[in-house]
Amino acid sequence: MNQTITGRIKAGAAWADPNRYGRSDRSTVGRWFWEIDRVLLFMLALLIGFGLIAVAAASPAVAQRYSGGSVRIDPLYYFYRQIIWIGLSMPVMIAISMQPRSRLRRLSLFGAVICVAALALVPWFGTEVNGAKRWFNLGIGLFQPSEFLKPFFVVSMAWLLSLRETDKSLPIFTLSAGIIGVVAVMLMRQPDFGSTIIFAAVWVAMLAIAGLNMRILIGLGIAGVVGIVLAYFFYDVATARIDAFIFGEGDNFQTENAMRTLTAGGLFGMGPGAGTRKFGLPEPHTDYIFSVIGEEFGLIACLMIALLYLGIVARVLIKLLDEESSFAILAAAGLVIQFGLQALINMAVNVQIAPSKGMTLPFISYGGSSMLALSIAMGLLLAFTRRNPYLTRSPYVVKWGGESIRG
Repeated sequence: MNQTITGRIKAGAAWADPNRYGRSDRSTVGRWFWEIDRVLLFMLALLIGFGLIAVAAASPAVAQRYSGGSVRIDPLYYFYRQIIWIGLSMPVMIAISMQPRSRLRRLSLFGAVICVAALALVPWFGTEVNGAKRWFNLGIGLFQPSEFLKPFFVVSMAWLLSLRETDKSLPIFTLSAGIIGVVAVMLMRQPDFGSTIIFAAVWVAMLAIAGLNMRILIGLGIAGVVGIVLAYFFYDVATARIDAFIFGEGDNFQTENAMRTLTAGGLFGMGPGAGTRKFGLPEPHTDYIFSVIGEEFGLIACLMIALLYLGIVARVLIKLLDEESSFAILAAAGLVIQFGLQALINMAVNVQIAPSKGMTLPFISYGGSSMLALSIAMGLLLAFTRRNPYLTRSPYVVKWGGESIRG
């Protein structure tokens, strides 16, 4: 019996050899091409392409906004800059997606430590923009530590939570709660209430996927509601945003104007470059770019983009159903939930069903830090969803005791 199984395993290994088929390239790039989720890669490329068109549409409005006196900005200045950022970011995404999981785990742990240290230094050495101090001015652009922390935090947290499999006695929940607490305090000092909510929500989602006790999850949900109520009474930023959203008090002009801009184009839009309301938006190339898309390309284009985000999230979650590594499941699920949640919040703000949060639309909004950080996140996601297609298609991969025996 053992010899029979061994023989089948060897046969399966031989069958899985790409050299026996036309795919004989054994290089890193060759293996990457056949193992990568090409459908997911195509959807991300499509999203980036849509984003470049959207930035081109929004660029004249923001160029006019920041032109004044002797300063004149080219109407397509931000479009040209976005091309540069994409050109720098895409090789990073591809290079990260080629790396083995163990190396990415170490890279993420190191990156998380560096980003947390940078986050702690922002209040003292950061640059203030629109009343918030979240960035370091590097001369060639602004560096936002919280954006880069997002993917590294998810992978590091996935590694920490996956340790429960090896030792149930480890205080994983306590450790992870302490880490998220420290990150939340540093983010709220900037202030960045929106990112605080995303970090906390992704952490809770990962706890649920890791199989944390339901009573604890319910307790965390109640604690979250209590936290938002306390933030409303004792955190000025939350008070202003919630009052403006619910009661219409304070400066609610931005979200109202965004909604009017989004619906101005009807179903099919006014046409590329024909929008006029975008010139009244405060940040048409970042926070409110979804409204620019609605005005110039129509509500149908907005729906297509929303469905593309949904398709990316669904694609990854479905693909994880046959994943065996708990670390990979937690990392990939956390990354795609974070990605989808950020997109959902931005679109919700633009359609006036959520208070303004100053959050970009992933791969659509303009920004160097945002584009590079998202490329790192999606590179990690592509790496954690890589599969060897030969092992799943070969008839020589046999089942023994309900589990696959692979060569």
